[in-house]
Amino acid sequence: MDFDFGPEDDAFRSEARDWLATHVKGETGRRTWERILGAAGWIGIGWDGDGYGNRRATLTQQVVWAEEYARSAAPPRSGHIGENLLAPTLLAHGTDEQKARFLPPIAAGEELWCQGYSEPGAGSDLAGIRTAAVREPDGRTYRVTGQKIWTSLAHEADWCFVLARTGPGSVRHHGLTFLLVPMDQPGRIEVRPIRQMTGTSDFNEVFFDGAHAEHVVGGEGNGWRVAMSLLGFERGVSTLAQQIGFAEELAGVVRAAVASGAVRDPVVRERLVRQWAELRTMRWNSLRTLGGSGDAGAPSVAKLLWAGWHQRLGELAVLVRGAEAAVGPADWSVSEPYGLDASQHLFLFSRADTIYGGSDQIQRTIIAERVLGLPREPKGAV
Repeated sequence: MDFDFGPEDDAFRSEARDWLATHVKGETGRRTWERILGAAGWIGIGWDGDGYGNRRATLTQQVVWAEEYARSAAPPRSGHIGENLLAPTLLAHGTDEQKARFLPPIAAGEELWCQGYSEPGAGSDLAGIRTAAVREPDGRTYRVTGQKIWTSLAHEADWCFVLARTGPGSVRHHGLTFLLVPMDQPGRIEVRPIRQMTGTSDFNEVFFDGAHAEHVVGGEGNGWRVAMSLLGFERGVSTLAQQIGFAEELAGVVRAAVASGAVRDPVVRERLVRQWAELRTMRWNSLRTLGGSGDAGAPSVAKLLWAGWHQRLGELAVLVRGAEAAVGPADWSVSEPYGLDASQHLFLFSRADTIYGGSDQIQRTIIAERVLGLPREPKGAV
């Protein structure tokens, strides 16, 4: 696929850059920022179908927007789960009524979503989930009971898409259903933030105690098919924006290596050059597969590439600073017990890169079974 940027893309880039320069100002709350983006039509520019109040953009223009957003130091997104995961899933599997109900509020930045997949006893083994949903006597409502964990931004979300077991006695990927669950259900849903070693709490435990759900995407019992379709949307244009951030982090590590004198070590220099070369390789691989290569293993390969790369960058970030990297930027206090500078935060947070979003082991199993045709990995009974 040809990814050369033409005159229309250059004009789009100028518009995006000017808009971001005007609107990215100081501290802006996440929800407020989503509404600002939505009001200007910048959410969901890559969706198929009707605009739902958003702009329409070609694939190359979506790349342009993602790159300019990453370069602008704009606030972190809270609405990306709804925009990049749920919306494409609804467009592929949802009813017209579901699209009309949920897509406009996502495009407007009015409703935020979280993803209810992982569970304490299942980890990356999505087919091993135990959260159950029982149909109520009214025939249209489900009562959801169970626990999800590592649920990103659940403490801010209005809705959660939940993979639950609706088939009594079903095992593995059979009998699962993809449900849309409103989070504002006091006494039926409890969200407990998980404090990370970085001091932040973006992940959460979510407990469902008879929570109500009315919306089923893709039909009862078809949750596995819908869930796998959604996971395919986790990669794509967003990986290119991610790489812009990676490049900025790498530049910071290089500056630190020069400042500390570590760059004089030939081993350190070799590692820095390797990080740069691998990042360029990831970019070209992302562009190659962006338009849809038909390669079933492409998302797993991409995840393996960037997760390991970013984790090695975190290790290098503290290595080049030497003993100084072990000391926080400020004295400890009760109100600020986790004072971390950028390199320390990079090192600690990147430890999770090879686990979340599907662990390295899971990605390698997918490649082995679906691409190489190797015998399936034995699964224990659930």
